[in-house]
Amino acid sequence: MAEFLNNYGFLIVTVVQQALLGMSLYYPLSAGQLSLASPGFYALGGYIAAIIGTAELFAPWRDLLGKAVFPLEWIIAGVASALLSLVIGLPALRLRGIYLALATIAFVQIVRVISLNLSITGGAIGIFGIPQLFESRWGYIWIFGPLLAATLLFTWRLEQGRIGRAFRAIREDELAAEAMGINPTRYKAQAFIIGGTLAGVVGAMSAPFLNTWNARQGTFDASIAYLAYVLIGGTRSLWGALLGAALLATLPEILRPLNDSRLIINGMVLVIVSIYLPQGIVGALARLRGAGKKKGVPAGGKT
Repeated sequence: MAEFLNNYGFLIVTVVQQALLGMSLYYPLSAGQLSLASPGFYALGGYIAAIIGTAELFAPWRDLLGKAVFPLEWIIAGVASALLSLVIGLPALRLRGIYLALATIAFVQIVRVISLNLSITGGAIGIFGIPQLFESRWGYIWIFGPLLAATLLFTWRLEQGRIGRAFRAIREDELAAEAMGINPTRYKAQAFIIGGTLAGVVGAMSAPFLNTWNARQGTFDASIAYLAYVLIGGTRSLWGALLGAALLATLPEILRPLNDSRLIINGMVLVIVSIYLPQGIVGALARLRGAGKKKGVPAGGKT
């Protein structure tokens, strides 16, 4: 067991981490928003944790709080990301479709350019030697795992309530939802803020996990990767991001013996799933389950 965790512990934690980042995009998508802003908030949270953990200015805090400084970093990153997502979200959410996607991509690029040109963020080199919370990489499952479980429970409860019904109504037809008395801007802002806050907290947790932080953590490529998790897994289910991250994060490792050919196969899987599973893996499984139930019902409709 110890050998298994040494070999695959980092990969398992990475899958959970990437699932959380996919969930940060799931919230805006559930309200009909094509937002790609999560890498920007992820990078912001990571820089907050990295700066607090390494800068001399915060040395008294670290000495006083010890390991308790890590939860403080998560809280600060979450609050900062929530405030920034509110400031950005209210004007940006007046846009729709591809225009909103372009605006959020611009936000990610702005964060990246700023981090490349500030001395406190280490510029292009980044920040190294970030203090570790656990001695082994596998130990980080004890913070990412509970966060994922709490996120899934929170999402399930959210979707069962009034806010979740409002999200679905806006996603299906925003004009009809507004005619029914739903304020689209309000609920879209809530979805955007929830996603941005989650990404910021995950970033603050990821900085010690990766032990280094730089501008490569928040890029357009990362936006596409997180979006792929949700699209491949299924945009209509809270389990979609988890399944998509599990597939896309582990596939390159499984195909590693194929060297460069693994990238071709990875791309082929994305294309095939996009074409033949338009509702994602969860949607395909739901259709199969529904077809199986129909086969078990006689023509008269009685069992």
